[in-house]
Amino acid sequence: MVAKKNVLVCWVGGNDLKAGDGKEAGPILSALRSVDFDAVELLCSYPIEHLDAYLAWLSTQTNVPIRSHHEALSSPVNFGEIYQAASRHLKQLTTPDTRLSILLSPGTPAMQAVWILLGKTRYPATFYQSSLEQGVQQVEVPFEIAAEYVPAANTISTDKLVQLAGLDAPVDAAFDSIVTQSERMLALKAQAQILATKQVPVLIYGETGTGKELFARAIHNASPRSAAPFVAVNCGAIVPELIDSTLFGHKKGAFTGAIADRPGVFQQAHGGTLFLDEFGELTADVQVRLLRVLQEGTFTPVGSSQELKVDVRLITATHRNLMQEVAHGRFREDLFYRVAVGVLHLPPLREREGDLLLLSEMLLAGIASQDASLGDKKISAEAKNLILQHPWRGNVRELQSTLLRAALWCQGDLIAAHDIEQALFKLPQAQADVLAMDVAQGIDLQQVIAEVAGHYLRKALALTGNNKTRAASLLGLRSQQTLSNWMDKYGIE
Repeated sequence: MVAKKNVLVCWVGGNDLKAGDGKEAGPILSALRSVDFDAVELLCSYPIEHLDAYLAWLSTQTNVPIRSHHEALSSPVNFGEIYQAASRHLKQLTTPDTRLSILLSPGTPAMQAVWILLGKTRYPATFYQSSLEQGVQQVEVPFEIAAEYVPAANTISTDKLVQLAGLDAPVDAAFDSIVTQSERMLALKAQAQILATKQVPVLIYGETGTGKELFARAIHNASPRSAAPFVAVNCGAIVPELIDSTLFGHKKGAFTGAIADRPGVFQQAHGGTLFLDEFGELTADVQVRLLRVLQEGTFTPVGSSQELKVDVRLITATHRNLMQEVAHGRFREDLFYRVAVGVLHLPPLREREGDLLLLSEMLLAGIASQDASLGDKKISAEAKNLILQHPWRGNVRELQSTLLRAALWCQGDLIAAHDIEQALFKLPQAQADVLAMDVAQGIDLQQVIAEVAGHYLRKALALTGNNKTRAASLLGLRSQQTLSNWMDKYGIE
C-alpha cells in the first residue's frame, strides 16, 4: 500500500518573515525541521515583495518542496475572506493520496480559528503548533464541531441585489420557497424575478436535482401569465413515436390507438407557460418542428390539416451543455438562440456555500410537517459533519430522500451519524460503475466518456495546482494544448 503524501498547510506569520532576516527559525521552518513533510503549501497576506524575500531564504533552509499563494485580504482578521481562501486551498489539496497537516501557530487568531473549523469538519487534518518554549508539537483538539461556518462574505445585501437586478421587484411567494443564503443563488433568484416580468424564453442549466422546475414554476407564478396554465413535460421520458402527439396533439384515428382527439402540451399551455424539461434530449427532426412553432406561433396536430395558433411562454431546462451540442452538430444553433434569451445556470449543491445545513433543517422540518408521527427531529453534530462531507451528486433531491430515510429509521428525536450512514447510497468506484452498466437498458456512451474524462481532468488539475503542462503529463496527453482541447470539449474551466 502506497503511503499518503503528507502536506503541511499554513499561513505565513510575522515571526516567519523575521526569521528570513536571520533571527530564529520561525514556526514554519521549525515545523519542517521537526516533522517529515512531503510538501508545504503557504498562504500569505503580507505584501508580495515580503513573501518573495522570505521564500528565497526558506528554500535555502529546507529541501521540502514549497508552493506559495498570495491572498490579498482586506484585513488579516476578516473571517469571511480568510474562510474563502483557506477552504479553497484545502479543497484543492484533499485527494485520496494526500494527508493534510495544518500548522496553527502562524497568523492571526482569526486564521487559527478558521483552520480548526475546517480541519474538524470539511477537511480532516492533523494539527501542529510551534513555540520557542515547547518546540513543535502535534495538537489534539478535544471537541467536535458541527456547525457549518457561513462567512459574512457569502451574504448579499438588499441594495446589492437591487443594483444587480436593475429594479426593486417584489419577491413572489414561489421565490421565497427557494431556500438559500448563497450569494450565487440569491443573485440567480433576483435575475429570475426580472426574467419573470419580461416573458422572454428562459433556458435553465443544472445537474439533476438542482431545482430547475422549482425555478420554472417560480418564474411562471411571478409573471403576468400566473393565472394561466403551467404545463410541465419531461422530453427525455417521451417515447419517440409519441413525441409529435405529446407536443402538438392528434386527431381521432390519426394512428393506431388514437381513439379520440387529444390536445398536445402546446395547446394545453395556451396563454400560460410551457416547461420542457430535459430539453437537450430532443432529436434533430423534432427540433426542426419545434423551431417552426416558436418562429410562427402555429402548429398542426397529428392527423389534422388545420393549423392552430398558440401563445405560450417557453421555459426549457437541461443538464447538457447545449453550446457544446451545437458545436458538435447535435443541436440546432437557430433553436438554441431562440430558447436561450434568458439563461440561468443553477449551481450544484456542493457549490452552494452555506446552504447544506440550512436546507437540511428546512427539508427535515417539511418532512415532519407532512407526517406528525415522525416528530420534530434534530440532526446531531456528527451527522451534520457527514452531511457536509458527502458530495451530493443528486443535489437537493438526494438530500431530501436521504433525510427522509434517516427520519424513518431514527429511533429517537436525534438523527445520529449512523442514521445518515444507513440512509446514504454510496456509489461504487468509478471504474466498476462504468464497466458494470447494463447496455441492454440503453446507455449514453458519450455521457459516460464525458463523466470519466471530466473526473480525471479535474483531479489532475487539482493535484498540479492548475498547471496544465504537468496535468497533461499525468494524463498521458501529448501537450498542454491537447489538455486545453479536452477541457474545452468537456466544459471544464
